[in-house]
Amino acid sequence: MTNNGTLRIYIKHMRPIRWSDHDRYFGPFTYARERGSGRGLTIMLGSGDGDDYPGCRIRFGGFGHTLIVALPPVLKPWREWNEIRTEPTRAKMIAEGRKPGYWDTHEREYGFTFFEGSIHFHFGPQTHDSTTCKVKVYFLPWRSWRHVRRSLYDLDGEHFADLPHQRGMAKLGTNAWHNSWTVQNAIEEACPSATFDFDDYDGERISATTRIEEREWLLGEGKFKWLSFFRRPKISRSLDIHFSKETGSRKGSWKGGTIGHSIDMQPGELHESAFRRYCSQNQMTFVGASTEIPA
Repeated sequence: MTNNGTLRIYIKHMRPIRWSDHDRYFGPFTYARERGSGRGLTIMLGSGDGDDYPGCRIRFGGFGHTLIVALPPVLKPWREWNEIRTEPTRAKMIAEGRKPGYWDTHEREYGFTFFEGSIHFHFGPQTHDSTTCKVKVYFLPWRSWRHVRRSLYDLDGEHFADLPHQRGMAKLGTNAWHNSWTVQNAIEEACPSATFDFDDYDGERISATTRIEEREWLLGEGKFKWLSFFRRPKISRSLDIHFSKETGSRKGSWKGGTIGHSIDMQPGELHESAFRRYCSQNQMTFVGASTEIPA
């Protein structure tokens, strides 16, 4: 069969590639409108790597819009053969007539993504391994936001303390950096926290300890710090949650449940109101303030 005939067969059987929960499909085209996803720009030619993004495609993204075009396999995924040398697995595979090893497969991408003050260039395998992953990241100092403050707040939402800035301490040497962590941990332990009981989705009684923290960023790095005089700072207040046990539908499995993370707080919320909202969104039943002493 001619190359043109093979190409026609590929085009006929190409399927659109899933990108998000907001996809619309038109033949080999996928379009997604994702509000609030930022104003980044992307042009990326990529290969497939299994179930996540199968097949070859080119992706265009910008201003919350994404367009993906499924392509014939003009670009192959990255593959590396890994020999199995441990026994008895090796002997068993040989006895079964199989070659003792497996293929490690990942995407291969060529293009760029510009987002939040940085440009990411992809020029080969995307293995998530620094020894084989082909990616370069360049930060634009006039578009970068520098972190300047992390603060803790008490049970009434009043300022309790500012934590040492780790990047500044790191420049002073290992001892200063280590001491700053010691001070930070002491401040965190001293900050008032709240502990609540809740029933997980399966009825298990678990407690959660919460603390309020706030972070601040200013625009501009290095010689461009002066730009912060013309832009409002970015300030994010969050509720830091630590669970006494694993929680969520994945607990007890090899993936593991959640043991702690942070959520964004809404204006006017304190510990209980924010955690109540979290429970209502995650199949949890709020019980009330815990009588146990937080760990």
